[in-house]
Amino acid sequence: MVLKNKVKQVVRRGGAAALAAAFGVLAGCQAPDSQTSQTPDNNQTTAQQTVGERAQQFPDVLNVYADPGQVLYGTYSTNKYNNFADLGAWHGYYLHEQDATHLYGGFAGPVIIAEEYPVNLSGAISRLQITDAEGNAYDLTQAKAEGTYYPGRLVQTYELDALKVTMELVYGSNRTAIIRTVIENKTDGALELNLSWTGDLYQQFAKDDERADEPVDMGTTLAATEDGVQVDFSEIRSTWWYMTREENQFRIAHDRAVTTTVDEDQNTYMTTANEPVKLAAGESCCTYETQSWTFTQEEAQAEAAKVTDMLANGEDYFALSAQRWETYLDKTFDGHDSADEQYQRAVVKSIETLTTNWRSAAGALEHDGVVPSMSYQYFIGMWAWDSWKQAVGVSVFNGELAQNNIRALFDYQIQADDPLRPYDEGAIIDCIFYNQNEARGEDGGNWNERNSKPALAAWAVWNVYQQTGDKAFLEEMYPKLVSYHEWWYTNRDTDQNGIAEYGAMVDDAHYQMDDEGNFITDENGNRILNPEAVIEAAAWESGMDNAPRFDQEGSGEDDIGVQVFENRDASGQVVGYSINQESVDLNAYLYAEKGFLKSMAEELGKTEDVERYETEAAYVRDYINTMMYDEETGYYYDLQTNQDGSEKKLLVNRGKGPEGWIPLWAKAATQAQADRVVENMMDEGKFNTFVPLGTVSKDNPSFEPAKYWRGPVWLDQAMYGVEAMQNYGYQEEAQAMAYKIFDNCEGLLEDGAIRENYNPETGEGLHTANFSWSASSFYSLYRNTLTGDHTTSQTGFDIPQA
Repeated sequence: MVLKNKVKQVVRRGGAAALAAAFGVLAGCQAPDSQTSQTPDNNQTTAQQTVGERAQQFPDVLNVYADPGQVLYGTYSTNKYNNFADLGAWHGYYLHEQDATHLYGGFAGPVIIAEEYPVNLSGAISRLQITDAEGNAYDLTQAKAEGTYYPGRLVQTYELDALKVTMELVYGSNRTAIIRTVIENKTDGALELNLSWTGDLYQQFAKDDERADEPVDMGTTLAATEDGVQVDFSEIRSTWWYMTREENQFRIAHDRAVTTTVDEDQNTYMTTANEPVKLAAGESCCTYETQSWTFTQEEAQAEAAKVTDMLANGEDYFALSAQRWETYLDKTFDGHDSADEQYQRAVVKSIETLTTNWRSAAGALEHDGVVPSMSYQYFIGMWAWDSWKQAVGVSVFNGELAQNNIRALFDYQIQADDPLRPYDEGAIIDCIFYNQNEARGEDGGNWNERNSKPALAAWAVWNVYQQTGDKAFLEEMYPKLVSYHEWWYTNRDTDQNGIAEYGAMVDDAHYQMDDEGNFITDENGNRILNPEAVIEAAAWESGMDNAPRFDQEGSGEDDIGVQVFENRDASGQVVGYSINQESVDLNAYLYAEKGFLKSMAEELGKTEDVERYETEAAYVRDYINTMMYDEETGYYYDLQTNQDGSEKKLLVNRGKGPEGWIPLWAKAATQAQADRVVENMMDEGKFNTFVPLGTVSKDNPSFEPAKYWRGPVWLDQAMYGVEAMQNYGYQEEAQAMAYKIFDNCEGLLEDGAIRENYNPETGEGLHTANFSWSASSFYSLYRNTLTGDHTTSQTGFDIPQA
């Protein structure tokens, strides 16, 4: 790349020759006058030597090759390409496509998270250029170029007649990636090489190809620094596309004395090493570069010290990264390596997906956690039941991250002194993001406090405890789980019969408004409820957003449909809303939760709590088995209720969904009832489809195989179904189901991304890519079903006798 003649800034890094020589020795690239010589045996650095033994077995399980442009998204607001990130960093990278020669010499990207939205910052923000002593370029675009994605590491090689260049990228911290570049002299003579790096910025971002002519100005400029270059940002609050602040910073630093020039448009730069390096025949040299993405000045200052250490001790960071990923793989496969290689590759892809979606604490997020997908526009936040599922899978190979993912949601558990909704004490809200919404005093549009999510938190905590053995974590979480558990019965039990309903919280969004955004009131000045909005939130609370069982109009002539009830406390204050059906999955989850809480209470010596959960569970179990089970069809269904509980109707008419096997997963069903449910699950005309265990039975008139919760296979519900079968002695059938899922989900056993859900008839991957709870479910299915006979279900209560 040729820079413009007019140069905006020129900065030299602390140009003492001694400093340059010192960094040369540390990094392995010698200045020409240096007396130190390193032989190829001592200095040769290759992927085979530095990638762990197990990691070497799993190259390219996910395709991360890309030619990233200003338009990030393809279909369904999902990144056109898959990327790699690690350690909770808020930026990621790709390998450049083979024919994208304009990106040669650098790693493609980065893709940064602009607080809540992904955006490509550059095609390749730092590209290596090498010239000889006369200024002749070694043209990397003419090299034999190869790229490999190993677990935890991107590797690129460029081979010319005279040189071989190997570039590797790992993460040294949750804000910084490290690039190690090894240059090998392949000739029979000495070489003197000049090193430089160049890059440019995307200054506009367009959401997708259809809106390429409606770009958002990214407000990015380049500025030279003493050790490289940095990207500065502007204050932009495009709520649904892109959000940055002036203190955001992307910074590139090098391990040697450099001079950086930035063009007058502040869009293109050139960083040049102040001293050339000399390589004898067959010798190699090594240089390090860091790339850091920080949100605040405090983060930038803290990261500066870390970057100094990374540049001085880069080899140590590469070794730590390799060791960490070997540990992930060892914990995954020790005792669980009996499956064929293609299934092992799928579970490694699950680890990579979960780790790429790991975001460290930032903004309003007080703990690290795993977001649903770094690839999807609106998924850079943490949802409650997503987090529970992700924690269960992650706990096997990264217990600390699993614990923190749970903590991240409990950081915002509603307290008795909450200024907005104290009557929701104990509740966990739906989802949290970098920014809180206006109701909590900050900007942002994605935070949701309209509803909670299904009662699976205790499931997550207990399974994490089983992996980590961290009793302090159990003690920390137990009272919070108890408070959340009790909230369901104070705020979501409309007839106070000990059986809960999905519903919604008291929220401005649940009242009718006019076209100007003003609340519509009755003759007494009271706001008028919007039932449609409450039903929407209740469906979200179930997690099964548009499932047929929540269709407002119901199904059939004698079905009155979904209605809304107000739930009031003893003083008459409205504390929430319930819909008019006691959902079988919710109450089976609550039954299971009582089992998990009982197990925790036993561990913590809380005898009275053990007895209480045994008593409560017996009631819920009997209610589920007598009121929510249909003898004729051999399946469990939701139960319609009026507000005082005097009328109940089993909603067989709305058809079968995965809610019907949750009592088996919870171990609430009798063996005889379970046998009938499994018959339905194994029926090829119902759930035993090409990819089995979808969200609506195939014989349901509402079945739509590609429409979100109206037919596609969601891996969490499929996993619960497989575990349900295992719980009742159907291990062989469960394993067959699991293999069928692995074999027929599109791209899973190749290099395709793990998808949000799958078409049950064709196996087509649907909706967003690189979806975390799917990855976690595949991970658990691999270990607990393909290579084991174990479930994540509660063990506090035995399966009831008939």
